[in-house]
Amino acid sequence: MEYFIPIGVYFVDNVKNIYQFGYNMKNEERSKLVGFVKGSRKKLGLTQVDLSQKSGVGLRFVRDLEQGKESLRMDKVAQVLSILGAELVPQKIERSINEVR
Repeated sequence: MEYFIPIGVYFVDNVKNIYQFGYNMKNEERSKLVGFVKGSRKKLGLTQVDLSQKSGVGLRFVRDLEQGKESLRMDKVAQVLSILGAELVPQKIERSINEVR
């Protein structure tokens, strides 16, 4: 049996801006992630194909990420962000046991 434990994860970009990612991610935060990925990729002169090859994820994943898909594998997001000079950082979210259920 698998259990889901909510944690907060944030992505930190190359100038130390911090954005929430993952569990209960709000649309505006998702937009910031999408904007960061697209903008950084374009600044580096990379196509989506280039980014997928350099980061080791599939092209479909890069496309889903840039389109703001709600459910993405965090390990793959981390791979993409590392190429773009950012990282995912865990942050504990204080919640009561009733909020988790």
